[in-house]
Amino acid sequence: MIDMEKNIREKKCRIAIIGFGYVGMPLGLEFAGSGFKVTAFEVDHKKIASVKKGKSHVQDVPDSEIKKLLARKALRITGDFSELKKQDAIIVCVPTPLRKSKDPDVSYIVSAAMAIRKNLRKGQLIILESTTYPGTTRELVLPVLEESGLKAGRDFYLAFSPERVDPGNKKYGIKNTPKVVGGIDRKSTELSALLYSFAVEKVFPVSNCETAEIVKLLENTFRAVNIAMINELALMCKKLGLNVWEVIEAAKTKPFGFMPFYPGPGIGGHCIPLDPHYLGWKMKTLNFEPRFIELAGAINSSMPEHVISMLYEIMSRNGKALSRSRVLIVGLAYKPDIADYRESPAIDIFSLLEKTGAKVEYHDPYIPFITVGGKKHRSAPLGGNVSAYDCVLIITNHSSLDYRLLLKRSKLVFDARNALKGLVSPKIYRL
Repeated sequence: MIDMEKNIREKKCRIAIIGFGYVGMPLGLEFAGSGFKVTAFEVDHKKIASVKKGKSHVQDVPDSEIKKLLARKALRITGDFSELKKQDAIIVCVPTPLRKSKDPDVSYIVSAAMAIRKNLRKGQLIILESTTYPGTTRELVLPVLEESGLKAGRDFYLAFSPERVDPGNKKYGIKNTPKVVGGIDRKSTELSALLYSFAVEKVFPVSNCETAEIVKLLENTFRAVNIAMINELALMCKKLGLNVWEVIEAAKTKPFGFMPFYPGPGIGGHCIPLDPHYLGWKMKTLNFEPRFIELAGAINSSMPEHVISMLYEIMSRNGKALSRSRVLIVGLAYKPDIADYRESPAIDIFSLLEKTGAKVEYHDPYIPFITVGGKKHRSAPLGGNVSAYDCVLIITNHSSLDYRLLLKRSKLVFDARNALKGLVSPKIYRL
């Protein structure tokens, strides 16, 4: 069996990344750029072909970075999982979606674990990064791997380290975002922490994999609950005739004991709408009712309907029925300045608007086309034709858009993101 610690320190450790997406690609490139040989494993043949040509399918990763590492032979990609035998450390970065019932779908993790089991050999280090419920690494992954006949902690090492990728974030990336890691035993934790220390500036070891698993869920449940609270405050302020954005700005002046969160038309992305449900599901199996999680989910998921309700009111005030209105949604991505629209509230709002009978179009500089309700839509241009719409609905506040000009050309603007902050006009309606 290889001396894994020595192997890592000398950068002879061959690293496998299973799942070369928005988590796996930046991580793999960071390791490859740090002097390790990295092999990406993918089931998507289009991604494999694209990467081999030096093309990136992740917005935050430029093509030039992939081409450089391919040329240096520091990076390669394959769909042949039998090559896992040749790897020393295997990091799993596969998706973990929710089923329609909001139960965790860990099928991708199981598939990855089974592929590793078939090719597992003594001395390998396995690290799971996919967001999941506490207990997954020890209760699900470990038994699958031990079906190989090898024993965890003796023949191979196993740990969990939560991904902390924030798409579109220009300040924090893989390198300068601290990495939490916890193993099934002390040696697994130590080896994982050592490996990550070559790719990130700070590693924070915790006592076990379950602690590492729940850390990720805490981070995003914290955000989901606080966003729900501020969304509810927005509803309260509407009833009271107050401007919720002004209330938040005033509260921000307190230098201690307050952290600003902002309301919106709903929550989206791969983390906040999903991760709390992993913790909630786990706790229900232990006969514990996660009331904050359930309430936050209910409030946040109701915001698209609230937006439609406000639109009904806005159009009625201006003498037009929503069902006969032409509406332009500005921004479909789940957050500013990215092309990712997973779980975006804009998609729900688009569908709900179409059900009212309104004619709906959208503009998003990052999303040229999208399919909603089985129908393909293309991003409409933002020009003089904006005045043809009865209402412009700002759902995602991309920084590249000229909101002053948009306001000038529009008949009415419903701003669900405070993109028109500081502007005063009878045409503006705010969440």
